[in-house]
Order: sequence, then structure tokens, then C-alpha cells
Amino acid sequence: LLVSKDLGKHLLEVEDLLQKHGLLEADISAQTERVQALNAAALKFSELEGYQPCDPQIICNRVNHVQTCLEELGELAGKRRKELEDSRQLWAFFQEMEEAETWIREKEQILASKTCGRDLSSVLTLTTKHKSMLGELGSRRALLHQAMKKGEQLLAKKRFSPSGIQEKMREVRLRWKKLEEVTGLHQQRLQEALNFFQFSAETDDLVAWLQDTYRIVSSDDFGHDDYSTQALLRKHRAVVEEVEKHRAAVLALRKQLALLAPEHRQGVDVQIRVVEVEQLYGEVAEVAVLRQQWLQDALAVYRMFSEVHACEVWVDEKEQWLERMEVPEELDEVEVVQHRFESLDQEMNSVMGRILDVNQVVQQLVDGGHPSSEEVRSCQDHLNSRWNRVVELVEHKKEQLSSVLKIQNYLLEC
Repeated sequence: LLVSKDLGKHLLEVEDLLQKHGLLEADISAQTERVQALNAAALKFSELEGYQPCDPQIICNRVNHVQTCLEELGELAGKRRKELEDSRQLWAFFQEMEEAETWIREKEQILASKTCGRDLSSVLTLTTKHKSMLGELGSRRALLHQAMKKGEQLLAKKRFSPSGIQEKMREVRLRWKKLEEVTGLHQQRLQEALNFFQFSAETDDLVAWLQDTYRIVSSDDFGHDDYSTQALLRKHRAVVEEVEKHRAAVLALRKQLALLAPEHRQGVDVQIRVVEVEQLYGEVAEVAVLRQQWLQDALAVYRMFSEVHACEVWVDEKEQWLERMEVPEELDEVEVVQHRFESLDQEMNSVMGRILDVNQVVQQLVDGGHPSSEEVRSCQDHLNSRWNRVVELVEHKKEQLSSVLKIQNYLLEC
């Protein structure tokens, strides 16, 4: 049993042999106590005085022989245990290698069947799972490193044929290297897909914002008076600032597209999408400029109407006063009226400046093709007409006063 060359053909068989060998060692240990007792008893016969049933030398030789056989048996048992334990290490190593190969095959199949997702959500889910697998890969790498160290130790003992161990280690190392390459490639593909879908999502968000902004800047609400138009203009300026802030994002689309993987950036759809975003932004920016101009024109119109109204109120007042006024015949009264006309001249110069400003604004609106050009021109003509009427009345009254003064001065001289 102890000189058997059967060291097992797999780990379970070696474990079974070791278990049987342990029973055999226990039996040897038990027999050792019995042999030692028998030897002690036999040696007593070699020490008898007088009659001796057997030659003492024969007894000593017999005892020594049995003791030597027992020691050889113990040495054989120890040698076989060492061989069995070495065999167990060998088959444990091969089993760890098989388990590593099985694990590698499973991961290769998983990686071979994995897609990179159809949208941002699925890519993020796959990325999370891939990170979990990378954690498993790290743990398995540590175990494989330990198993390889065991293989190196087996080779160092030179007890077994090195070819099988070296071949197995080489195969596992190659498969592990291939797995890491495939894992790295899949991670790269996931990152490329993530970049693409993030780019697409950001582009979609940008398009949605531009569409909403286009609806805002293309509104035909320009207010109904000075106050409401000013409020709209303030809001529009804030929108224009936002449009300008988004200019960098639109300009960056080309750079972001260039950073995508070739299979993503060379797609016709994504290139068309970028062009559409750029065109839409251009339209939004253009319409925003136009709306700002229209709001400013509307504000100018309402302010012009307000100014015209103020001027016409003054014109109404002076026109009624001039029409009701009668030129006095007394010198003292004439001088009083003359002083009033001097004050009126100052007022008229001020109002004349306001009317000139109104005319300038009207001309700018007409030249700019304002949709209310006809209404504005009509309002201008009406104001100018009434102003000319006041001027004529003033001139007429001044002539009357001048005539009265001449008469009064002539009478005084006479």
C-alpha cells in the first residue's frame, strides 16, 4: 500500500487516497505501540540469568529487525503522504486553472452577446453592469495571480513533469489576456456609445430650447402702449442674452461631433442634425434681432403718439386762446398782450423742437418700413397741419398788434 504509485488522476481521487492513507497511518501508529511493547518484553528474555530459552543475540537481532522494519514503514508512510500532498497541490492547481478557464469562457460569452444599448438609459444601465464586471475581474485577477504562484512553486519542486503545468499556465494566461482585451474593447465601445447618446440628448435638448425660443421671438405681440411695450422689450432682451449664451453650445457641436467614434460621427442623420441645429439657431438669432427692432419701433411709435398727444394738447389750448383773443385798442393793454406773445414765442420754440423730434422719428419709421407707416405719417401730417395753423394765427395776431401799436404811436406823436 505504501509503495503504490497511484497518486490519483484528479483532486477528488487524491483526497480519497489521502483519507485512506490517514487511516493507514493511524493503523501504523497503533501497531507501533504494540511492537514497542513486544520488543520490550522480548528484550527481557535476553537479560535472564541462568537458564535461557533462546540465544540473547537472536532475540536482540529479532527486535532490531522489527524496529528497523517499523521505521522503514514510517518512512514509507511519510514519503507517500508527501507525494499525495504534492499530488493534491498539483490537481488543486489544475482545478483552479479549470475554474479560471470556465469563468473566462462565461465572461467571453457575456461580452460576445452584449450590445451597446439603443439609447442613453440603456447605455447607462450597461455601463453600470460593466463596472460591476470590472470589479469581478479585479477579484478574479487576484485569485489567478495566487494560482499562478502555486504553479511556479510546483515547477520549482521539479517533482512533476513541467510541460503540463507550463502549458496550462500559458493557455490560461493567453485566455486571460484576450478577456482583458475584449473587456477593454467593450468598455471603449460603451464609452463611445455613451458619448454619442449624450451628444444626441444634448442636441435634442438644444433643439427643444431653440424651438421654444423661436415661438417666443416670433410672437406678434408688440404691446398696446408705452408701458406694455417696455415690459416686452425687457423680457425680449433677457431672451436675447440667453440666445447669445447658447451660441457657444451651438458652435461646439462640430467639435463634439469630431470627438465621436467614426461609426457615430460619419452617420448621415447625425450630420444633418447638426446642420439643422445650426440653421435653427441662425433663424432664432435673426428673428430675435428683428423682434427687438420691431419692439423698439413699436416703443418709438407709442412714445411718438404720446409726444404728439402732448403737442396737440398744447396746440388745442393755444389755438382756442388765439381764436378767442381780441386785439385791444388801448396802449397799456396792447403791451400786456405783447408780453404774452413774447412768452408764447418761447413756448413755441420749445414745442417746435419737440415737433421736429417727432418728424425725425416718423421719418426713421417710414424709412425702416414700419408696418404702421401710414398711420404714423397721417398722425405727423395732422400735427404739422395744426402746428401751421397755430403759427398762422400767431402771425395774424402779431400783425394786428403791430397795426394797433403803429396807430397808437402815431396818435401819441400827434
